[in-house]
Amino acid sequence: MKGKSMSDVAQIIASFNAGRDPERLAMKYKAMRTSPFVFLRGTCHLFYERLPQDTVLESAPPVWICGDMHLENFGSYKADNGLVYFDNNDFDEACLAPNLYELVRLLTSVLVGASDLKLSRAQALALCHTAVEAYGAALAYGKARWIEAETAVGMVRDLFVALETRTRVAHLDKRTVLKGKTRTLKVDGKKALAVTGKQRAAVTAFMEKFAAGEPNPEFFRILDVARRIAGTGSLGVDRYVILVEGKGSPDGNYLIDLKEALPSSVTPHVRTPQPDWHSEAQRVVEVQRRNQAVSQAFLHAVDFSQRSYVLRSLQPSEDRVALSDWNGNLPRLEQVVNSMAELSAWAHLRSGGRQKSSIADDLIAFSNRQDWQMPLINVAMQCEAQVAQDWKAYCDVYDAGAFDLSHASGHVSGHASTHASRAPDKP
Repeated sequence: MKGKSMSDVAQIIASFNAGRDPERLAMKYKAMRTSPFVFLRGTCHLFYERLPQDTVLESAPPVWICGDMHLENFGSYKADNGLVYFDNNDFDEACLAPNLYELVRLLTSVLVGASDLKLSRAQALALCHTAVEAYGAALAYGKARWIEAETAVGMVRDLFVALETRTRVAHLDKRTVLKGKTRTLKVDGKKALAVTGKQRAAVTAFMEKFAAGEPNPEFFRILDVARRIAGTGSLGVDRYVILVEGKGSPDGNYLIDLKEALPSSVTPHVRTPQPDWHSEAQRVVEVQRRNQAVSQAFLHAVDFSQRSYVLRSLQPSEDRVALSDWNGNLPRLEQVVNSMAELSAWAHLRSGGRQKSSIADDLIAFSNRQDWQMPLINVAMQCEAQVAQDWKAYCDVYDAGAFDLSHASGHVSGHASTHASRAPDKP
């Protein structure tokens, strides 16, 4: 692994996050202090910078990866055909890379997250074996499938059952305040923060222009706007929750997510040549469309304020499997990890042959090799040790007050510089 001093780790993190909204960035830094697992989720860029240049990774076939695969990046979503699916739903870091880059991050998240989930070492390693075996078997079958209510099992099935009882109105009631017949967003400091008048005007003007090109412009008439608080890794990235009229929708008003798309933090660390995208949002949206069985509703790559953004239906954080509910019954967790590994394999098969990604025949041949499963788990264990070391270094610096954003500097020790790979792209 690549060794770095305590100050180097802090500087890498601060430089990467420079320029983000200080209020939400402070939330990210605080969350990352709570456990190595949350730290892993918040530092995808650091994970790939530290990733060992192991033969097992570099010899793997190139596929379209989501880039930030971990236990928390799967959930249910309503697709553009009106049905609900369970799948990976975070493609901010998507790129063309060896397929085991995807799997090694998932395995590392299992090992690092073991403490949070109260798993023993033996149980965590068993889940890693479950993942590699399920991924290999799904590739060997050679046909992409998907997970919906009728095919889900275990805790994923429990999630679908819970969703059956939840209406869009109930979801709106959690996120909004109803005054008479008019809703406004609930600005509670947990899911949303207030916008400035300038931000509100800019988002409103953008949505009016966007709506003008849609079949039902009145659907997108804005009722309210707020800065959205969601995720860990992307906290501080320019992001809004937009409450629109939703005219024509059976449940009335609708919530939309508008999020700036930044360059993938994976691509600087892969040798695989990347295609030229029109924008970073186009990369995110296109890979998501290729990898998912059915695309999420209202998924668009758009230009806003001369930068690249993804516009989509708002995905509630509640639509994820409650992993803590495994209740000491390991098979319940094994079913979830099995599903996640299969979904990854199906995504790689589904997007095969697109812009130099591996075709199904190559992926089937890879799955039949006997030389990658144990070496991959060994690499994941190296990554686990590195994450633990980096988290400790981060905690020491955080506790010393170096990540204090009270002056909105976003700097560590006053000398962080902007991370070159994250500069917003210009359409």
